[in-house]
Amino acid sequence: MFRFTRKAALGALAAAALLPIPALAQTAPAKAVVTAASPDGTLVLTVTTDGSDRPVYSLSRKGKLLIGASKLGFTLTDGLNLVRGFRITGSETASADSTWEQPWGERRFVRDHHNEVLVHFEQNADYAGRKMNVRFRLFDNGFGLRYELPEQPGIKTLKIGDEWTEFDVAQPGTAFWVAGLEWNREEQIYQRTPIDAVATAQTPITMRLEDGTHLAFHEAALVDYSAMYFKRAERQLFRTTLAPSSRGSAVIRDLPFNTPWRTIRIADSAAGLVENDLELNLNEPNKIGDVSWFKPMKYIGIWWGMIRGDWTWAEGPRHGATTERAKQYIDFAAKNGFGGLLVEGWDKGWNGDWFGHGQDFSFTEAVPDFDLKAVAAYAAKNKIQLIGHNETGGNIANYEAQLEPAMKLYQSLGMHSVKTGYVADAGGIIAPGDAPGEVRMEWHEGQRNVQHHMKVVETAAKYQVAIDAHEPVKDTGLRRTYPNWIDREGARGMEYNAWGQFANGPDHEPTLVYTRMLSGPMDFTPGMLSLEGANHVPLASTLAKQLGLYLAIYSPIQMASDFIESLAAHPKELEFIRQVPADWSESHLIAGEVGDYAIFARKDRNSEDWYVGGVNGHAARDVSLAMDFLDAGKTYTATVWKDGEGATYETDARHKIAYATLKVKKGDKLPLWLAPGGGAAIRLHPGK
Repeated sequence: MFRFTRKAALGALAAAALLPIPALAQTAPAKAVVTAASPDGTLVLTVTTDGSDRPVYSLSRKGKLLIGASKLGFTLTDGLNLVRGFRITGSETASADSTWEQPWGERRFVRDHHNEVLVHFEQNADYAGRKMNVRFRLFDNGFGLRYELPEQPGIKTLKIGDEWTEFDVAQPGTAFWVAGLEWNREEQIYQRTPIDAVATAQTPITMRLEDGTHLAFHEAALVDYSAMYFKRAERQLFRTTLAPSSRGSAVIRDLPFNTPWRTIRIADSAAGLVENDLELNLNEPNKIGDVSWFKPMKYIGIWWGMIRGDWTWAEGPRHGATTERAKQYIDFAAKNGFGGLLVEGWDKGWNGDWFGHGQDFSFTEAVPDFDLKAVAAYAAKNKIQLIGHNETGGNIANYEAQLEPAMKLYQSLGMHSVKTGYVADAGGIIAPGDAPGEVRMEWHEGQRNVQHHMKVVETAAKYQVAIDAHEPVKDTGLRRTYPNWIDREGARGMEYNAWGQFANGPDHEPTLVYTRMLSGPMDFTPGMLSLEGANHVPLASTLAKQLGLYLAIYSPIQMASDFIESLAAHPKELEFIRQVPADWSESHLIAGEVGDYAIFARKDRNSEDWYVGGVNGHAARDVSLAMDFLDAGKTYTATVWKDGEGATYETDARHKIAYATLKVKKGDKLPLWLAPGGGAAIRLHPGK
């Protein structure tokens, strides 16, 4: 399975398409070559050094080159770069095949089956003999690599200017991506372009190659390091580039340390990308212990009124977060089976220009017309979780100074979830400096803010509080290690539909499924049953699509985001929202293509019910859904919410919805018509 050799047959190098054989190769010293394969042999890795003594790797799949010769290394800000003068001094191999359980998630059990090889690199005497190890891990459906910088003489601290991990995509195809390092972070509409038209992208970035192979590039276990972006160098050669820092070096770390994993999901189909736990498997197991105090749930919120402009976060005659309104919303939540209520604008600091400032926010003191203790007690009496809200305006210096007393307060009030926010433009994070009163401006995904988010989630865990982060550092699977990190925003969500006609567009959600959602749960805030934003601007959605979002966009906390009056005005749709779980034992993408549509089958973790549904893009389509996932020998009653005849997101026909009840069993085919911008939702209950 694994092989390390100093004979390094040049013919094998050429066959692996790593490098052309130089003219002097017959007399040049042989290069060491390390090879490894995935458990089923589908993926084959080759690692060596090139003619400039730079570490390089390549990856083939089913005998066909997938990632061509790609270099590895770092540029430093305080010494010679870790890019040239390397030789391979040895390697170590390992394998694993285990199954672990998620406390909550898209599926209950996750299999981790991989082979790995750790390759030891050492620079020559001209570079002081510095050491750099690279661990490669191969799954049948994916690949990861990370750098491991060992303790060594002469180096205490590594100051990284940038990381040069390359990915030379060997075949042409189509890419689905949003730009990285932009002013509004990830909150953009996805582009669909040829691979060689990508500029600098945020990850995950998804590609569909001409031969049908699907790839998704991302990272895993982003801890105490700057986030990576995916930057095209030339043609289809990409390399990492790290989020900037005010300190000049993107990353400053004492040795020894490991970088995050650089990952590639690999599949024959769109479903293979989605049903893939690569990043979770590349994270460490749960570090915080029992999290049974967190219960997946659906919630409502004092939120949409501020997003639309009907209410204000700031104090005044239109203030949204009042004690009276909170109790009204708690009554509705209790009556309709919701588990939580989010309240935004309850605390002091919203007056004035808080966007990108945030120095006036208090996370323990409420405004005069909101009695925090009384509302929390009323919520507890009605068995409703009050969800806290900590908007920082990007000012992490102010937030960190109050973090401990804030989390302690929330625990004392029985609040087990907090939504955090970091509303600021790119490069607008206000971080504490080295001297008292000094501040530094940082990027949302720079090392300093990565450290901050870890501080928040670890502090919250001490007080049994779960974190839902908005304007976050992107998700990299750390919910496995810190399962109180329940979800994040990190993409363009429902709120944009308040601000412009068809603001998100009908293809947005069926693209999110195969891009942003590959990184982890998203607080998208579905359930906008009125289908309109401010000044009655329409959403690019049918009514049925709003229900399908609960199955397409996963989160362990799912919002019904509309006003409670609008939810009450749609009793049949509200019935589905009340029923649909937020925690699953199984999840399967049973129909879909990247950017076009996505239909899931998910099994409730707490019953024998299945739910089927999802979202469609701009083009109407007929689909036939195979009920192969059902248990044999059982008959299920299918309750269906679907697009009505003639429904389309483009006109008032977006409100057309149809209902049906029928019997289905394993092996049946269920025909379904999806409207432009449409969707569907189906509950499958065994028996009558």
